[in-house]
Amino acid sequence: MYDLCRWGFPPRALFRGRAPATIPSPMKNAWILVLVGLAVGAAAYYSLRATAGAGPLPRPSGDAPAEMVWIPGGEFTMGSDADLARPEEKPAHRVRVGAFWMDEHEVTNAQFKKFVDVTGYKTTAERVPSIDEIMKSVPPGTDPPKKEDLVAGSLVFHTTATPVDTRDYSQWWTWTPAASWQHPEGPASTIAGREQHPVVHVSWDDAAAYAKWAGKRLPTEAEWEFAARGGLEDKPYVWGDAPLSDTKPQANIWQGQFPSRNTAKDGFERTAPVKSFSPNGYGLYDMSGNVWEWCSDWFDEKLYAKVPAAGPLVNPTGPGVPPGPAYTARRAQRGGSFLCCDEYCSRYRPSARHGGAPDTGMSHVGFRCIQEP
Repeated sequence: MYDLCRWGFPPRALFRGRAPATIPSPMKNAWILVLVGLAVGAAAYYSLRATAGAGPLPRPSGDAPAEMVWIPGGEFTMGSDADLARPEEKPAHRVRVGAFWMDEHEVTNAQFKKFVDVTGYKTTAERVPSIDEIMKSVPPGTDPPKKEDLVAGSLVFHTTATPVDTRDYSQWWTWTPAASWQHPEGPASTIAGREQHPVVHVSWDDAAAYAKWAGKRLPTEAEWEFAARGGLEDKPYVWGDAPLSDTKPQANIWQGQFPSRNTAKDGFERTAPVKSFSPNGYGLYDMSGNVWEWCSDWFDEKLYAKVPAAGPLVNPTGPGVPPGPAYTARRAQRGGSFLCCDEYCSRYRPSARHGGAPDTGMSHVGFRCIQEP
């Protein structure tokens, strides 16, 4: 069985044409092989940029880019050796990043709509894939999909009627034809009234396309974590040491029994409008919870174990190529989402790492951008 929060999201190809609570045994076995490949596949060490971050830099004079805040750069401890930390967060190590501007909140539906209106862009979820595209995303020997299964759509989260075995994520994720950023829960839903919610159902490719259009880029894992910490050193949460409050939650995550009952004590069952919770020390909102955020790096869960012991890494960009076979490739995601909870997935912490198939958008995946000075 699988732990979706631990191992990352499979490509949409693995869900296409499947009943919502069923993954055939051969596919389960194939995916276990994928996990083994990820665990044993060697990958390159961090690649380093030629430029060296020299430490904190003062904010440039003049007006800030719209809805962006200045991140001064500097040296920090990346990852965590704390009891809460998972293996992919260890060992903690010193990293130095340069300064940059960062979106103060996740890209919203309104912002993404402007991009689509100007460019006519269609997201991955809105495009009908080809058989060749699907077969690149599944293990060798997988039967090709039926032609009638080649429809546009995305993966939608739904609560379960009763408590379930949380090792089987197919019980709460459903491949939903016509689900997209404009129809987050399926064709009958819209984003009307959710203009200031983070855009979801965007693949890594969609996020990168938006960033390029906006004259920005996706952050590296190191840049994202430095920014998320907000100037706090080696703290478990973006707000400091205090655990999540039961009475005044500091972020939009899951309360109750996952995935059958969400008490929504934080006020939201799914995404929350951006800026609904207090910002961190740099003025960034929702660096914890709400939606996962794509980063530019290829994801390697064993990466930190390969970090050289001497000196801080300077502007690390992650592995140069994805580890393992091509069909296992994942891009890094950070920040957790409204589905994270301590009982199942505590990845709303700044050191927590995750990976997702770059061709796959989901109900709880969005992004934000950075801009270099």
